[in-house]
Amino acid sequence: QVQLVESGGGLAQAGDSLRLSCAASGLTLSAFAMGWFRQAPGKEREFVATINWDGVGTFYADSVKGRFTISRDNAKNTVYLEMNNLITEDTAVYYCASGGGQFGGSREAHYNFWGQGTQVTVSS
Repeated sequence: QVQLVESGGGLAQAGDSLRLSCAASGLTLSAFAMGWFRQAPGKEREFVATINWDGVGTFYADSVKGRFTISRDNAKNTVYLEMNNLITEDTAVYYCASGGGQFGGSREAHYNFWGQGTQVTVSS
């Protein structure tokens, strides 16, 4: 059974940093691209970042580019999202997802398995 478990969310103030983790079980992450998405209250889930299977290629939403960094440690079967200079608009539930192939994308259809999400709340 595949499980993706996010952690590291919480309360932060604008300008702070948080690091999210996504640990996988039942799946060898090294074979797949990984992505982070988020869903703010009253909004649809949106793409945040993706990283290819080898950790070399990454791609970000414009709204987080330059502030967030996605990375992976295949030996630990874990993917990370480093979030710096947080703003109130970053408040959302953050989800990690495992892709169906080696290269990720910005569409939900690119991903097969999803975590339950972790809440990030940024206050001004």
